[in-house]
Amino acid sequence: MTADDIQQKLREKHLKVTPQRCAIYQMLLQTTSHPTAEEVLSNVKSLFPMISPNTVYYTLNAFEDAGLITPINDAHTRYDANLTPHHHLICLGCRNIQDIHDNNLNKLELSHKTEFKITDHRVEFYGYCRECQGHELNKTGTNSVGRRKT
Repeated sequence: MTADDIQQKLREKHLKVTPQRCAIYQMLLQTTSHPTAEEVLSNVKSLFPMISPNTVYYTLNAFEDAGLITPINDAHTRYDANLTPHHHLICLGCRNIQDIHDNNLNKLELSHKTEFKITDHRVEFYGYCRECQGHELNKTGTNSVGRRKT
């Protein structure tokens, strides 16, 4: 997204356009790491050394309220600017979050009929990434699911 596109997107959502907000949104659009507010602050601080944590938190809340980002609640809230339908794999070891695109997950239906109107859903899988499984295996002689290494 260009700087003009970002400014237009903020205006469409009735948000005040500031260089700091544009930088925060640009940073979120350019990463797949699902950063915490602290990581956003650290990244944007290189462009705006005087930016305060309050500005970042307020901006993230405004973006969330406007539907521009989605929070992912883990040990710390992380943020995702990718609004296309997708789900997450969350490593319990390194806390890395990966996007997973699986249309079958989007087609799930409730097992019984209800009068509840579903407007959105999110699926998060928790486990251990390949690297953390390897660390666990090397450290204990067993992997994270209790299997002995051969």
